[in-house]
Amino acid sequence: MMRQTPWTVGLVALALVQAGGPRSLEAQTSEVTAEDPVLLTSCGQSPGPTFVKLFLGRLGLDHELMEQATAQDLVARQQAGNPFKSVIILTGASLKGMGAAGVSMREELIRTEALIAEAKRQGMTVIGAHVEGMDRRAQGASPGDNSDEMSIDAVMPFAHVMVVRQDGDEDRRFSVISESTGIPLVLFEKNMEMGDAFGKVYRK
Repeated sequence: MMRQTPWTVGLVALALVQAGGPRSLEAQTSEVTAEDPVLLTSCGQSPGPTFVKLFLGRLGLDHELMEQATAQDLVARQQAGNPFKSVIILTGASLKGMGAAGVSMREELIRTEALIAEAKRQGMTVIGAHVEGMDRRAQGASPGDNSDEMSIDAVMPFAHVMVVRQDGDEDRRFSVISESTGIPLVLFEKNMEMGDAFGKVYRK
């Protein structure tokens, strides 16, 4: 995949202007069809899925949290006749969480890549989410640890839509991905607004 540079992002922005400007969020999300049952997982074993699970329940969505969901889990559900129709993958790495699960960041990235590939093979909607703000992105265990950013790169450019807490986009990390790829970005300001953000994606 070609690396996005400020130059290439600029070309995309210019093309959008020449085409009449970027479409509204409502126009973009109207093209995304997300339905339940929902598979909820993470790339990096952060606690984010636990927060999202609460709001999915409030929205009345049929969902299952599988912290280490694999492509084979999707295949098994499909073969059982009750396939997942969408998957929400939380980005942001927790070294503590990965340690408890006995997995490395490399293993998380491999698992996530295969999961997304199988989800798309089955025609599922892939939703990338980052709900823990800039604090999660700044939690490197040591200088040079970029596990959080690696999880973002593994998910967000391959999602059909992104749901992000606004303070996590202070450096426009997710906005740049959205602008350069056309992937809709749903931002919410406070944790209590998370349900509304996912509600836009699931038409709830």
